[in-house]
Amino acid sequence: MSVMPENLALRLESILGGSRVIGDPAQCAEYAVDEISPAAVAKPSSAAEVAELVRFAASEKLALIPCGNRTKLSIGAPPARYDLALDMTGLNQIANYDPHDLTLSVDAGTNFNDFAVPLYNQKQFLPLSVPYYFESTIGGIIASGVDCGLRQSYGTARDFLIGAEFVDGTGKLCKSGGRVVKNVSGYDLHKLLIGSLGTLAVITRLNFRTFPAAPASRGFVASFRASEDTLSLLRLIQGSKLTPASIELVSPELLRRIVEAEKDSQVPSESSMEGKFPANCWHLTVSVEGTNDVCERSVGDLTRLADQLSSKTAQTKILQENEGADLWHYLGQAVPILLESSADAAIFKIMQLPSRLGPLINELGRIAGQAQLNHALLVRGCGVVYFALLPAASGEGVHPPAIAGSGSVSRVAEAACKVSEFCLKEGASVSLPWCPTALKRSVNICGLSSGSASSARTDLALMGRLKAAFDPHNLFAPGRMGALS
Repeated sequence: MSVMPENLALRLESILGGSRVIGDPAQCAEYAVDEISPAAVAKPSSAAEVAELVRFAASEKLALIPCGNRTKLSIGAPPARYDLALDMTGLNQIANYDPHDLTLSVDAGTNFNDFAVPLYNQKQFLPLSVPYYFESTIGGIIASGVDCGLRQSYGTARDFLIGAEFVDGTGKLCKSGGRVVKNVSGYDLHKLLIGSLGTLAVITRLNFRTFPAAPASRGFVASFRASEDTLSLLRLIQGSKLTPASIELVSPELLRRIVEAEKDSQVPSESSMEGKFPANCWHLTVSVEGTNDVCERSVGDLTRLADQLSSKTAQTKILQENEGADLWHYLGQAVPILLESSADAAIFKIMQLPSRLGPLINELGRIAGQAQLNHALLVRGCGVVYFALLPAASGEGVHPPAIAGSGSVSRVAEAACKVSEFCLKEGASVSLPWCPTALKRSVNICGLSSGSASSARTDLALMGRLKAAFDPHNLFAPGRMGALS
């Protein structure tokens, strides 16, 4: 950093004014990424100010990380350098919303809930109920690349993000896509920003296609003693004509922790989940949407499919709209629930073919058992698996019994390597989005490529050229994507 830390805040004040610059170390520590704090925080209120700050950073060789409400700053590798935090919450306007065209244009620092309400009033929504969505900014949601259970029917953000405005590493204001659904000209460069963790550009505005809200919904939960039986029902549903809004497999430990989180919540639920589902069971949770007639017919079809496995089913339960909404809210917040329940939790994201989920689930359980670690699983029907290793705190009751206390990080690191090796052998994609900083120093959290165990990543050179094209001075979040940045 060419500007001395004590002078950086003063230089930034000449650009933004003193009220929108933070130089106090204690306040800067609130923007720390993996225990690394910036020397200053800048709070722009327009895209033009963002561009000016980027040009300043380029001239002074400063590394900067854009952020919003900082709910997902723990995702990614520790930064190689971090001089300046760019707090984007000052860019918080709904630039354009056309309910008739089903399009929304919103500034990157806008809180998700601030535009979810206007959409709700028009009976529309964005299927982005990702972890921490009540507190998240839309730019952070897109930059983190986290999905939600509704990807089963609506896809991920890349399916309905139709345009973006951003500032590249030279300080140039750029646009990609547009504000209309039928925009088909040019390259979809904006989709490269999804999951980039701020390493390619500073997002300033995002354009979306919105969706009509369904008039009614229902939930269906089938509980089984064995995960294999849950997967059998999943295959029956996938082979039928049913089109669920979401379909997810929930492990016994995950449901136990969700029930505990609901009991501890200060926001009362419409219908308590405690005692509603059998303990020590795997649960297949299915949501359906449509008219009341469509929903009733769908849950009837689901019940008939489950009846084919009646000798193995512990329970089936139909959830009305309100009680189903509570369950799916907590499933959507499974990641923060697990992180709050275990200080040293490590949560993997694995993508595997649905037909290969059985061997994967069995091996993940075996690895956790060998390491004597609690574990939890949330498996989307499309083959996305969230697998959590959950070291127990000293004195904490564990299910099943596990070793608590010292050495947990080393045991998680050893288990994480086995998970990566198995996924690589099976042709699955694996990354470790959430884990303690200490674990990031010994584990490749950014994942390995699909293919045989002997294969090396072949895309690193391409990713490097992409990074250089967007950010030629390597200003943006250097190191946050590991070897990819």
